[in-house]
Amino acid sequence: MSETMAAIPLAETVAGLDDAAACAAMIRGGSKSFHAASLVLPRRVRLPAYALYAFCRLADDAVDLRGGPGAAARLLDRLGRLYAGKPQAHPADRAFAEVVQRHRIPMDIPAALIEGLAWDEAGRRFETLRDVEDYSARVAATVGVMMTLIMGERRPEVLARACDLGTAMQLSNIARDVGEDARAGRLYLPRAWLRAEGLEPDAFLAAPVFSPAIGRATARLLDHAEMLYARALPGIAALPWDCRPGISAARLLYREIGREVARRGYNSVLSRAVVPGRRKARLLAAAVATTVPPARRVRAQPPLPANAFLIDAVADTDAMVPEAPALEGRLGRALDIFVTASLNVSNQRTRS
Repeated sequence: MSETMAAIPLAETVAGLDDAAACAAMIRGGSKSFHAASLVLPRRVRLPAYALYAFCRLADDAVDLRGGPGAAARLLDRLGRLYAGKPQAHPADRAFAEVVQRHRIPMDIPAALIEGLAWDEAGRRFETLRDVEDYSARVAATVGVMMTLIMGERRPEVLARACDLGTAMQLSNIARDVGEDARAGRLYLPRAWLRAEGLEPDAFLAAPVFSPAIGRATARLLDHAEMLYARALPGIAALPWDCRPGISAARLLYREIGREVARRGYNSVLSRAVVPGRRKARLLAAAVATTVPPARRVRAQPPLPANAFLIDAVADTDAMVPEAPALEGRLGRALDIFVTASLNVSNQRTRS
C-alpha cells in the first residue's frame, strides 16, 4: 500500500470523529481490562483498536444477546459488505472497514471470529483441551492477530506469540466465568477433564455447584494459560517499542484474573472473580515502568496447532504497513480530545 493510500483524507477523518467516539465508548463500557490496557497504547494503534473492539463487541452481542437462527450467517454477510467497501450505517462497521483496508487484515481472520460465535449459537460441546483451543483460536487469538497487524508487525513467529497471548486471555476468562456460563447452559472446561474427576458434565450444567472436581479442572486450565502467557513474552519484545507497554499491560491484567480465581480457591461458580481497581492501577503502572527489551528476532517456536490457520492467512502479506500521517500532529490530537470529551459526557450522563 502506498503512503498516499495509507493517509486518510481530511474530510473523511473529520466526518469520522463521531464513529471514533462511539467505538471508544463501546470499549469503555464493555471491557474494563481491555480499556485500561488500551490507555497506554500509542494513538496510531489505540484508535484502530477501538474500532476492532467495537466490531467484535457488536458481533458478540448480535449472537449472544439477540441471537436467533442465522445470526452468524447475517454477520458474515455484514462482514462481506464491509470488506466490499459498503459497510452498514453503524459506527463500528464504518470504522472497522477502514481498519481492515488500511492494515490489510485478511477477511479469514474476522470470519473465523464469527465462526467461533456461531459455535456458541449452536451450543457446541468441548470435549478436550484441543477443542477449547480451537474455540479460543476463533474468539480470542483472532483478536491477537488483528491487533498485531494494526501495530505493523506481520512476521509469522510474532503472530504465533500473539495467538498464544489471545488464547491465554480466553482461558483466563473461561476460568473466571465457570458459574456464569453454566447458568447460561454453557460449559467451556473440557468435558473429558470433568469425567476424569468423576463429575458428569451435564449434571453440573443442570445444577451448577462448586466441587473440588470443578476446582481442579479450573486450576488445570489456568496452568495451561500460564504456559501460554510465558510463551507470549518474546512476541511482546518484538513489537514496536511504544506498543510494548500496552500489550504488557493486557497480559498482566488478564493473567491477574486467573490469579484472583486461584486466590478464591478456584471457585468461580459461586461468584465471578473481579480484579480490584487499585490492583489494576498497580499493574498498569508496572507495565509502563518496566521496559521490555527489544528483540529483533523471535525464536520460530511453532504455534499451537489450533492457531496455525490464522498465521497461514497472513503469510502472503509480510510487508510492513506504513503509518498514517493524517492521524498524527494536530488532527490526531484533536481526535483524542474529541473522543475523551465524548466519553466524559457519557460518564456524566451515566452517573446522573
